[in-house]
Amino acid sequence: MRRRWLAGITMAAVLGLAACGGGGGPAAPTGQASGTGGGAKQQVEVFSWWTGPGEADGLKAMKEIFEKQNPNLTFFDAAVAGGSGDKAKALLQSKLQADTPPDTFQGHAGAELLGYIKAGDLEDLTFLYDELKLKDAFPAQLVEQISYQGKIYSVPVNIHRSNILWFNPSVLKEAGVAAAPKTIEEFIAALEKVKAKGKIPLSIGSEWTVTHLMESVLLGSLGTDAYNALFKPGADWGSADVTKALNDFAKIMSYAGDPQDDWQPAAAQVAEGQAAFNIMGDWAYGYFHNPPEGGLGKQSKTDFDWAPSPGTEGTYMWLSDSFTLPKGAKNRDGAVAWLKVAASKEGQDAFNPKKGSIPARKDADAALYTDYLGDALKDWSSNKLAGSVQHGVAVSQPWLASINESVGLFIGTKDVAALQKGLVDAAAANAQ
Repeated sequence: MRRRWLAGITMAAVLGLAACGGGGGPAAPTGQASGTGGGAKQQVEVFSWWTGPGEADGLKAMKEIFEKQNPNLTFFDAAVAGGSGDKAKALLQSKLQADTPPDTFQGHAGAELLGYIKAGDLEDLTFLYDELKLKDAFPAQLVEQISYQGKIYSVPVNIHRSNILWFNPSVLKEAGVAAAPKTIEEFIAALEKVKAKGKIPLSIGSEWTVTHLMESVLLGSLGTDAYNALFKPGADWGSADVTKALNDFAKIMSYAGDPQDDWQPAAAQVAEGQAAFNIMGDWAYGYFHNPPEGGLGKQSKTDFDWAPSPGTEGTYMWLSDSFTLPKGAKNRDGAVAWLKVAASKEGQDAFNPKKGSIPARKDADAALYTDYLGDALKDWSSNKLAGSVQHGVAVSQPWLASINESVGLFIGTKDVAALQKGLVDAAAANAQ
């Protein structure tokens, strides 16, 4: 069954940011085979928001494969810093409106891409799925969920999990918390125990990380079916159950430490023993686990541990990074060559262990996915699924912008009623 995000959407507001430098070498004639022949190397502009430890390492690993397989192409890294891609998306919008698209850009599979599709910004990639037999390589449910009117406009390179509770085992032990809390009530009790010991109970980062936290609390308080129902037409965001969930969220937020600049320093507070808990996607695993030149070099089960966020065990709140082919790309053939690497077993197995995610392909080398990633592979194939709000699966970009505006106001006012009204209004204006 196709998800609700296939309904109509309008584009997000545009920020007037200048286009970044570089990108787009001489255009390759349409139909020219990429990666073959002599002559000057052609540049392929790959636009993403992967600049942090773990994610940048994964991108570099795919770049090396790309340039090895395509000796007459060079990779131009047009990544824009900023967790969750908010700054990158704003800049991307300005480039698309100026008809100067990158050759390929990263986006979250799901509702987030629908605005670009309906605006006519993306090429249909069904030809690539046929050529590479990707409908057999990816799970059928994933292919269905990223299809729009029978066409596919992106190549998913990974699967992430959003609803992960990261915690420091030593801090929990010091506070007398025997195990990771499994319910919202247990979570609040654990936060209080940590607070009593003078440590930061819950670390948070920039504003988007609070929306990320809220989606996990909504899922944990409402349950999977009721959470998923929130994104269907006529959903009741004003219900008493949502009120209870938002009161839980407000209570949990009352234990949050000072907001950090982004998700990395907030996650680091847990790994370094300053804070007990952080709810963040599993890209944090790559950051914790990777060697110090790219990550924190921490030891799992000692410096950090994980569990499904409270109340969400048995549900995989998912998101997927994917690459696209914008219409008018200067180096279209080079972009197609990049998409082939992103779709390949070799590319996904090089990228995902460093990024802290699991492959979108079904035939990836399971031996590469150990520790947390082994748990994720197992859960992905057995859990119920729920779509992330913050990361582009469940809501469109305009809807998310309205949600984030309400959450931003809540951070200042702590007014639950106003937050719920904002969420009701956001759904009424955007759900279709």
